[in-house]
Parts: sequence; C-alpha cells; structure tokens
Amino acid sequence: MGFCSRAGGRCGRDRAVSENGKGNGSDTQLAPRELRQRLMRLSPRQRVDALLDVAEARALVRSMPAEDLYVTIQELGLADSTELVQLASPGQFRAFVDLAGWRRDALDSHAVLTWLRAARGGVEDTGEFLRKLHTLDLEVLEIILREFIEVHDLEENPDVNPPGVTMETPEGRYLVEIKVEGVEMSAVRSLLNDLIAENPFEAVRLLEAVRWEIPSELEEAAYQFRRGRLQDMGFPSLEEAVSLFSRVDVAPAPVAATRPGLAPTTGHVDYLEAAFRGLTMVEAVNAEDELREVASAALVADLADPGDLDAIRRASETVRDYLSLALEHLTGADLERATDVLRDTPLRRIFQTGFSLTLQLKFRADRLAKAPGALVEGVLMVLPEEAAAISALRQKRPRRALRVEGAEPVAFRSRRELAATEALLARAEAQVQVFRGVLGGTDDSTREALARFGVPLETLGQERLLAAVVAMAVLEERADARPVPLGRVVELGQRLFEGAPEAPRLRASAAERAQKGLEPAVAPEAHAELRRLVMLTLSRLLEELGTPWLQDGRLEPVASAVLPMESSPVP
Repeated sequence: MGFCSRAGGRCGRDRAVSENGKGNGSDTQLAPRELRQRLMRLSPRQRVDALLDVAEARALVRSMPAEDLYVTIQELGLADSTELVQLASPGQFRAFVDLAGWRRDALDSHAVLTWLRAARGGVEDTGEFLRKLHTLDLEVLEIILREFIEVHDLEENPDVNPPGVTMETPEGRYLVEIKVEGVEMSAVRSLLNDLIAENPFEAVRLLEAVRWEIPSELEEAAYQFRRGRLQDMGFPSLEEAVSLFSRVDVAPAPVAATRPGLAPTTGHVDYLEAAFRGLTMVEAVNAEDELREVASAALVADLADPGDLDAIRRASETVRDYLSLALEHLTGADLERATDVLRDTPLRRIFQTGFSLTLQLKFRADRLAKAPGALVEGVLMVLPEEAAAISALRQKRPRRALRVEGAEPVAFRSRRELAATEALLARAEAQVQVFRGVLGGTDDSTREALARFGVPLETLGQERLLAAVVAMAVLEERADARPVPLGRVVELGQRLFEGAPEAPRLRASAAERAQKGLEPAVAPEAHAELRRLVMLTLSRLLEELGTPWLQDGRLEPVASAVLPMESSPVP
C-alpha cells in the first residue's frame, strides 16, 4: 500500500529498476512488478497519466495491485481519479470499498455510495458497473439501501404518500422513498433503476430483504467477510498484529560500534536504505514483501483503518524509523554491515529489536513515575522538558519528545536520540530526588511545604517552586520551601544582582550560598543536577528581574510570575 514511499517518494529497494530502464528497452518491456515499482515512484498525477496514456490502459490498470491503485486514487483525490475506478476490475473495486468504506467496524454508507458514483460515471452501458456492484457483499448493498431509502408496501397501505422523491416498482407493490438529496439522491435513484432494469424480480426480493433484515446482523456479517479479505491483502488479525510489538532480548551492539568514523556524527543516517542498496534484485523484492507485512501489522496494531492514507504514512514512517534504529544497533553503526544483517535477520525481528531498545527507556520512565516523591498532587516532580520526555516515553508505543512547543512526539530513529532521551531520564531521576530533598524528604513534609504557597502545585508550577527554594537558600543558606517574605525582597535583590542595569550580573556568592544551603538536604548522587538547577534558576531570575532591580532597587509585583512572594497573587 505504498509503504515504500517516504518524503522523497523513493525507497532504497526500488533500485531493483534503474532510472533509465537500462537493459529493459522500454516501460512496456519491463516485468510487471518492475513497471509497478517505477509507476509508484512518480507523483500521483504523473502516475495516473502514465496509466491512462497507453493503448492497453484497462489491462495495465488491472495488472496493478488494488492497494497501489487505492493509494494513487486517494493521493490524487477520487474526484480526479474516476476514470481509474471505472477501468479497475470488479475485484479491485471491491478492495477499494473494503479500504475506504469502513470506519473501524462500522460501514460508512455515504463513502460507499461515493465510490459507487465514481464507478458508474455517466455512461449508459451499465454492464461494467453492475459487475463491480455485484462483487460487493449483498449485506453491504442492503445496509446502504436501508440508510438511504424506505420501502412502503402498497398492499399494506395503498394510501401512503411520503414527501420527497419516490419511485414505484414495476409490479406496483412497493413505493420506494429516497431519503437523501442532491447528488446522493440521483445516485440512489440510478442504482435502483439499474438493478430493476437488470432483473426486476431480484430487485423486488432485494427490497423485501431491506425491509426485514436486522441491521446489526447485516453489518457483522459484512465486517467478517471484509476482515477475511483484508487478511488476504496482508493485513493480519489484531491479535497477530499486536505480537509485532513484542519485547525481544537485545544483545549489546557489536564491537564495531566503538570504531571511529563509521557514521556521521550529525544528521540522520538511514540504515534501512543502506541495507537495501546491497541486495540483489530478487532479495530486494522479497525484502519489500516483508516490509509491507511489517508495516501492515503496525497499522492494524495501532487500530487504524487500513484505508486511512495518513495512518498508512505514519505507520510506514514509524516502521522505517524502528528498522533503521535496530540496524544501527545490530551493525554497531557500521553502514557496510547493514546489508548482511538484513540478509541474515527477518525484518520482523529487526523491527522488534528497534522497538525493544525504546521499551528499555519506557520501563525506566515507568519506574521513575512510581518512585517515592515522584508524583505529588498528581504532578510529576520534574521540570517541563524532562516531563515531556517522560510523557512521550510512557505512551503505549514509546516516543521521543520534540523541543518544539505543541509538537507531537515522534518515533526514535537513531541511537543518538536514544542517548539524548536517556540523559533526560537521568536528569529527571535526579530532579525527583532534588525536589524530594528540598521539600523535607517525606510525604508529610512535602504537603506541609506546598501548603505554604496557598495554591495547588499544578498552578504553582515546578519552576516557580524551585525559584522560591533557591531564593530562600540564597537568603538563609538552608532548604526552606516557602514564598519569599515581602520584608526580605530588598535583601534578596542585594544578594542576587550587581552591575549596571543595562548589563546585570549574578553575584558569585548567590550560587555558593544556594548550593551550600541545599546540598545537605539532597542525596549526594543528585548533587550535580542540583548545581545545574541552581544555576538554571539563578540565570532565569537574572534575566527576568536583574535589570528592573538594578534600575529601581525593588522588585515589582510582576516578579511574582517568576518568583512566589508572600501575600502576592499567583497567576
């Protein structure tokens, strides 16, 4: 389903076909699989033009996998791809409906009708359309008719006169009320006319079934038929798909990882693409099939609709990221070994290796969240950057937080990213100890300290809490978590800042007093992080308050947005 494509529209294993077709003559002489690969490298518009601008367009379209055609139609838009739908085989059309006509386990009747409109077009010869229609499960047809029409039995009620558009069956027994308007009304009326013209007797039997069949039973039967066909297309059952994300034992990286110069130190290196570059054509074709299977399983495991193009792209990218990460680990960051690892190891196992590398960080983040003092009033006692990293790791599928406000977490792609997140975790573990220590070391002392601020911790925020702790340590050389007394604000400013207003500086003694006062309360293994937090906090106070203090000799009430003070409102 287009799982080969990425931002650049190419996949490494597509080199099975050269750019200039060397040795193959022309496109029409290429093996069908190679031709399909070349077509999928084109833009959607170019792909459609290439499919249609040949003498045997119908045969070429019908030689394409239904999944590839579906991706092409969805990328370009159904409105601009109706000719492809009409050229498609009945079996391909049924696959389109299986992919696009469902939302999880519920049939989307409006979506199915849209595809039926595209398949019929405006032609008078309905034979090809009816062949496509009859490949759909009868239950699907009955469900959409129940959605859009109401069948009235004129023998039971000869005086029925529903509003809107109606049509009478040829034998005069049923009056069909069409319950939709506009193009959907026209489509339903054409559908009914086509069915009646083809076989009036069977059409009447269908309308009778529409009246009496139980909707839930129809949908369940249709869903089971569709589920079996999706499995034939490579989408496994949910139980099988979830097993893709099983944890496996991960051996240490090979010694080659310690050799210098094996991979760039900056930028992303795609080890999967490097691995495919060394494969033979046959090996690349087999590996591509494996890649599709893994990507399809990842899509199903995430409970995404197989026809959701955005979900397909996300699953494809996630799979490639895990595979590249695993290959970097399994090769010891030696690109030259990537192909050998790919030859010797199933792609599914490689994927599980990459996923397991991230699980190790997830388990560590889960343990941290359960550590004493880690959660206070439902708030994790770490700073925002570390909190974002932990939140991303604790998702069902561990992710990497981006340092961009509002950005969604992404999959890990390299060992460098794993190491950076591991460093954040180490800082977070130390921060929990720092907060635990400066708040008294017990649950009771923590509650007592936070009560002094008069607002919930979620409102106060960890950064402002830390600012108050550091400020009081500068004043008293001890851990005393409380808002700064208003009567000592002048003293605090004098101990913190010096220099000219246009170039404020921190007094050297400020950090010394804070560290000296706080270190006895904090476990020794967290002292390095404590010193970093002290300097981070003092630098923030300097940036926000240094110039106003040196200009006026006092801290305005707005300073409470950075530094909690007694009797000052908390934003």
